[in-house]
Amino acid sequence: MTDYIFAPPPVSSVAIAGTDARFPVRRIFCVGRNYAAHAREMGGDPTREPPFFFLKPADAVVDSGTTVRYPPETGNLHHEIELVVAIGEGGVNIAPERALEHVFGYGVGLDMTRRDLQETAKSLRRPWDWSKGFDQSAPIAPLLTVADIGHPRSGRIWVAVDGEIRQDSDIDQLIWPVPDVISFASRSVELKPGDLFMTGTPEGVGAVGRGQVMTGGIEGLGEITIAID
Repeated sequence: MTDYIFAPPPVSSVAIAGTDARFPVRRIFCVGRNYAAHAREMGGDPTREPPFFFLKPADAVVDSGTTVRYPPETGNLHHEIELVVAIGEGGVNIAPERALEHVFGYGVGLDMTRRDLQETAKSLRRPWDWSKGFDQSAPIAPLLTVADIGHPRSGRIWVAVDGEIRQDSDIDQLIWPVPDVISFASRSVELKPGDLFMTGTPEGVGAVGRGQVMTGGIEGLGEITIAID
């Protein structure tokens, strides 16, 4: 038995719908600018840009229904609703046509972003870590398994703040669909069970403040609700 100098942190995990079992989280890969309208919204060119990735720490995950703290060092906290993909079987150099064999399930998530910090980092050509990987920055609703729902290729994706719709699109608008995202990532790192992908957000991102409630969902995958304290 390993003798640690202090107790290891608890395993971060995501709920699985219909069961008390939970999905242990290893890493969270996020895809940037994966909807054309959002890429343009953020000043990108979706016709020329290959997929790119950034990371959130596993312990950024919180369950739907949580009241999260408004994070420090920002005055411009943004919501980004996303399709989440949970990897159940690892691999390297995965071909796109085999990529879905590695998926355990799907869910609804929010990639919370300190937009002012991100804009500053971009202007200085610095990493995005501080704007994306802060505490409680990855709320994720219970996962639905492939055995239960198959592989969704279309469906409305939306988020509202205090009942006002902010983002409203369809996951069939992904520039790089799920098989391509998995395949691209597996060329650079070995994927392992427990890895999550947040696959990008549609247009309409915007600020959320203290006392507000975000409610979002993806057709066929359920909804997520998060309050800001």
